[in-house]
Amino acid sequence: MVQLTSLTRIITVLFTCLILASVSVVSVVAQENEGRQERETKKTPTMSEAVYKRLLEAQAEIEAKNYEGGLAILREMESMPKISSYGKVQVYNFMAYTYFTMEKYQDALRYYERVMSEPDVTEGILLNTLYTVAQLYFVIEDYAKAIDVIDRWFAAAPEPTLNAYMLKGQGLYQLEKYREALEPLLDARQMLAARNETPKEILLLLLQNIYLQVDDYPKMIGILRELVVLYPKAEHWRSLSAAYSELEQYDKQMAILEMLYESGNLDNGRSQMNLANLYLMHEAPHKAAMLIDKGMKEGKIEEEERNLQLLAQSWQQAQEMEEAIEPLIKATKIAEDGNLHVRLAQSYINLDRYEEAIAILQEGIKKGGIDRADQAYLMLGMAQFELQKFEAAKNAFANASKDERSKNAADDWLKYVQSEQSRKEQIEASFQSRRG
Repeated sequence: MVQLTSLTRIITVLFTCLILASVSVVSVVAQENEGRQERETKKTPTMSEAVYKRLLEAQAEIEAKNYEGGLAILREMESMPKISSYGKVQVYNFMAYTYFTMEKYQDALRYYERVMSEPDVTEGILLNTLYTVAQLYFVIEDYAKAIDVIDRWFAAAPEPTLNAYMLKGQGLYQLEKYREALEPLLDARQMLAARNETPKEILLLLLQNIYLQVDDYPKMIGILRELVVLYPKAEHWRSLSAAYSELEQYDKQMAILEMLYESGNLDNGRSQMNLANLYLMHEAPHKAAMLIDKGMKEGKIEEEERNLQLLAQSWQQAQEMEEAIEPLIKATKIAEDGNLHVRLAQSYINLDRYEEAIAILQEGIKKGGIDRADQAYLMLGMAQFELQKFEAAKNAFANASKDERSKNAADDWLKYVQSEQSRKEQIEASFQSRRG
């Protein structure tokens, strides 16, 4: 599954980009129009023509990216004689926006607070400023203040908006208040459904991660199914596959990973090994072996001990005994103990390659650390017996009999070897006698 820190980072970056794109200055003319649209019962505040002209000059400097020049004009305007409260609202608004553009967010917040503190601030400007301030607190990662301010916006706004729900939900998410974050995010989703609009990818990602955090895998799978339909990206398919794994629905997990692999979207070696394990679980060892072998040749799957063991196991289960030899040889060369030497020796014995079995067992015993050295000695004795190396076989079985777990079997083999050795000696003596 996508790691939580990684997914959280993706969500934060996406949402912050949306915020930065949405914060914009409101022009003087637009502010004037907004003022004219105030309720008829409320007197619309005005500003002088001198203030208006100076604002246009400041705006021209700011739009030309001469921010310091624009700010200099605006600072002069703060001390203009007889500037109205509404004129100050416009000055502070421009100053705040300019500081925001310069990425001086604390200065921007300071001037937006001045906008809201003026007595002649209009309802529309107040709402816009509250929302912008909430966004800025989010940008500087002060999520608690962002939520406080957006709640003030909700209390004053005539109607909630989709973006406001998203902002609050994301803020609560960042504070790890996952269950609280669900309410505004589900409200946003309901609003989209009422409009018959497709939910944004970031909304679904937030819901997916929240359901993951609260261990609600069935709902998380429902969200992931939407994501792969609406935004069919490989990472969403991988997340859905991992979710099926959490619910132990391994057949569905395997089907998705196989689809990703065949479409070239499963390049990660760990993910490919995961699919190989699922193939083995579902009794498809040949597929597992072919996948691992190809991944190693392409350099996507590391030729480490565990992976080489699984490759050998896959070939063995597929009854491709010869194919299992090479990965086991590679694994023994990097293994810290002799256990894999025993497994390789068993493969040699299955193929009647006794000399090679003897050599690798002796190497493994010398390396040490074998979990069941008694079984290694039993195997060594059997291989030596097959080559009629009776004295060496008796010595191997004698070593095996030192372990109580193998004593009976080793003693039986010792008797059998001695019997066969005697029988062979008698046959040879009889033959020599007849020749003489």
